[in-house]
Amino acid sequence: MKFSFKLEKTDALTSARAGILKTPRGEIKTPVFMPVGTQATVKAMRPEDLEAIGAQIILGNTYHLYLRPGDEVIKAAGGLHKFMRWDKPILTDSGGFQVFSLEGLRKISSEGVIFKSHIDGSEHFFTPEKVMEIEENLGSDIIMPLDECLAYPAEFKATDKSLNLTTAWAKRAKQAKKSPHSMLFGIVQGGMFPELRKKAVESLTEIDFPGYSIGGLSVGEPKNLMKEITEYTCTLLPKDKPRYLMGVGKPEDFFSCIKRGVDMFDCVYPTRIARNAALLTSCGKINLRNACFKLDFNTPDPECACYTCRNYSKAYLRHLFMADEILAAILATFHNLYFSVQLVNKIREAILQDRFLAFEKEFMAQYRQAG
Repeated sequence: MKFSFKLEKTDALTSARAGILKTPRGEIKTPVFMPVGTQATVKAMRPEDLEAIGAQIILGNTYHLYLRPGDEVIKAAGGLHKFMRWDKPILTDSGGFQVFSLEGLRKISSEGVIFKSHIDGSEHFFTPEKVMEIEENLGSDIIMPLDECLAYPAEFKATDKSLNLTTAWAKRAKQAKKSPHSMLFGIVQGGMFPELRKKAVESLTEIDFPGYSIGGLSVGEPKNLMKEITEYTCTLLPKDKPRYLMGVGKPEDFFSCIKRGVDMFDCVYPTRIARNAALLTSCGKINLRNACFKLDFNTPDPECACYTCRNYSKAYLRHLFMADEILAAILATFHNLYFSVQLVNKIREAILQDRFLAFEKEFMAQYRQAG
């Protein structure tokens, strides 16, 4: 089976879409939330656990895997899927975000980026061609080209210059791609400037990619601005290709961005807050360290069917966190990822049933209770 994307349904009142992204390793039903497995592992989760929560695809990070254990090691293991024992699709980002966050440790040129490892200070050189080589060694199903992601806020001139660099690198990445077993997405940058987002989309669609990522958002800008840029960018992108909004993953953001035409999400938010004793529930986010849960022997979320909610109480989970037990992170992470994956699945079903806005209203009315 080759790569393809088919739209099943578009909401009549919004731009929400339901589709199927086919890959050689299986179908991905969209909208979809993708758990983040930065270093070939989703923190606190076994592959069996990811299967149990209904994950269709997970992420790996090119920068981190290149530095440790090394893409050649993973290639020798038979690829990332075999290395981590996950046989469903894997998406890897380009590592660009991580490289460009190393201020003072990197130098940019038209050729690529020289950077120093955050691990041992060793010097490395990423070019668009090198990143394609690394991702093909990893054996990822969906891959990203090297791009520059600017911090917020950034001036127009700097953003335009950065965009031109990202576009040139995207073209080189497509030319360098060799493997037919991966799908290369273009990344739409352009900061918070609609005219630059338009310029980016026009340039990338001319190069012609099978899918498009929306980058450079959720980097500290106001939430309303993120929504505006997402909506505007989606109106420009081809309707017959998948749209991936990078680094966004709060429950309320799923609704607001799916409503604007986004198909794919990833974010460390559910796993990160889980390790800090926060649970996402149908009534909002709760902090298990709060004293009010010390004698609360109820399930964390009566509307959730995950392993954690079927077997443990808030009082027990609070005890685990207060005692710094490893099981605390495991059980909380399982719940938060199950909640996120299944919420997006429910949104998909609502789109197919012509009740997207009704479901959003029902969910948000209850979710804000604990907010």
